[in-house]
Amino acid sequence: MSVKIVLHPFFYEMAGGEETIEVDGKNVGECLTNLVNRFPGLEKELFEKGRKLHKYVEIFVNGKTTYPNELGYTVKDGDELSIILLVAGG
Repeated sequence: MSVKIVLHPFFYEMAGGEETIEVDGKNVGECLTNLVNRFPGLEKELFEKGRKLHKYVEIFVNGKTTYPNELGYTVKDGDELSIILLVAGG
């Protein structure tokens, strides 16, 4: 099952300059695991200890938020998973 991951621009360099990555997985957690297996530098940027997403990382599938069950959210072949970073400032 192939899912397209669209990376936030902050992650391009850690992913070898790639903006989108094709991965396999049945849910968001599996897809992100396959992503960090290919690009290990992304793991600390996406996950806290215990494999929980950082609070500033938001995941969308086909434009719909996956909150509050981000990692368990089911995906299917052809879905587009977007990784968004929430920022604040003034």
